Amino acid sequence: MSTMTLEAVNTTRSSAYRKTAWRLMPFLMLCYLCAYLDRVNVGFAKLQMMQDLSFSDTVYGLGAGLFFIGYFLCEVPSNLLLHKIGARIWIARIMITWGILSAMFAFVETAWQFYLLRFLLGMAEAGLAPGILLYLTYWFPTYRRARLTVLWFVAIPLSGMLGGPLSGWIMTEFAGAYGWAGWQWMFVLEAIPTVVVGLWVLSYLKDRVEDATWLDDEEKQLIRRELAEDNQQKTEHASVRAFVGDRRLWLLAAIYFAVVMGQYAITFWLPTLVRNAGVADPLYIGLLTSVPYLCAIVVMLLAGRSSDKHRERRWHVVLPMWAGGAGLTLAAVFGQDVGLSILGLSLAAAGVLSASSLFWMLPTSLLGGVSAAAGIAAVNSIANLAGFCSPYLIGWITTSTGSSQVGMYLITAVLASGALLVLRLPANLTNR
Repeated sequence: MSTMTLEAVNTTRSSAYRKTAWRLMPFLMLCYLCAYLDRVNVGFAKLQMMQDLSFSDTVYGLGAGLFFIGYFLCEVPSNLLLHKIGARIWIARIMITWGILSAMFAFVETAWQFYLLRFLLGMAEAGLAPGILLYLTYWFPTYRRARLTVLWFVAIPLSGMLGGPLSGWIMTEFAGAYGWAGWQWMFVLEAIPTVVVGLWVLSYLKDRVEDATWLDDEEKQLIRRELAEDNQQKTEHASVRAFVGDRRLWLLAAIYFAVVMGQYAITFWLPTLVRNAGVADPLYIGLLTSVPYLCAIVVMLLAGRSSDKHRERRWHVVLPMWAGGAGLTLAAVFGQDVGLSILGLSLAAAGVLSASSLFWMLPTSLLGGVSAAAGIAAVNSIANLAGFCSPYLIGWITTSTGSSQVGMYLITAVLASGALLVLRLPANLTNR
């Protein structure tokens, strides 16, 4: 490699990362799209399921949130196993297990069955998101990872864009077929792709650069060298005590907790907020919920490119968090106006989802090796307790007050406060 000209090195570098991105990113996006669709389709099931099973908003909020308790308990062990066993086998196991559990929601009859399945679904899916974030560090150095992380996170709004109309269509067209309600058909039909893709993972993914059949020897050598140089600037903790005592991990968890509070306020309550604005048909609700997610995709891609271009990470998280809070407030204030409500929810989705994706440039810039595996999982698992708090709190507040406005104001305050914590991270370590 030392005898190559600078132009030849740049050509090899561009070729290696372009081929790797095209090989991995569409498939990883597909995996996460399936994950997110199965995780949040309960938000659409709520439109019919609650009435059929006589569930209150509090029951729904608790059940939706219990997913994240199981997620919290299993996330760090799952990511450590992925680091040890390899992404191919472990991601396949995760997807097949949760696909089966997701389909079983069609048979729920009581609140306790709902609670148990949501908890088990969280246990089954634990490790996918941090596992793929860790997997990206095996293939791309820090300076190239923001736009790719954002591209992968585009699967979240994409699942909303596709999943909303799809869920609404299934619930409308299949209602009453063979004695099943529309929401029962939705759970079963949307779980099938997850199991199929999970089986596909076994033959598609590669665990190491050395196994990449799409790269030649020079390209493999260049990627290995750049990853080694990148990892020299990262912290790898010598002990569990040093890991737990690293204040940056707790600061990162607090920041992401705030982001996730906003993210799941949108995810679990978006269909309800649209219905409260005066839209009754599930299909039309599904179509309207795709608008905020479309806006989010555009903003996320632009923000990811900007972050890499300027090698600036902190303000690219802070400003979207503030914008997301402003959007939720707008949606709450004008909740009875469909147009203004969708405008506010579009701003909220664009801001919160951009912050959610770009946040992961912070921990992956600071941690390496086993510390990265444990750190990413720890931050994600602790922060995803917000996935329990957010729907449960909003559900409880909605039941108590008869309005979701107060809940949205609470989430706005959390987002604004969390954004200020981002600025406590050292710019010299994160901005690269």
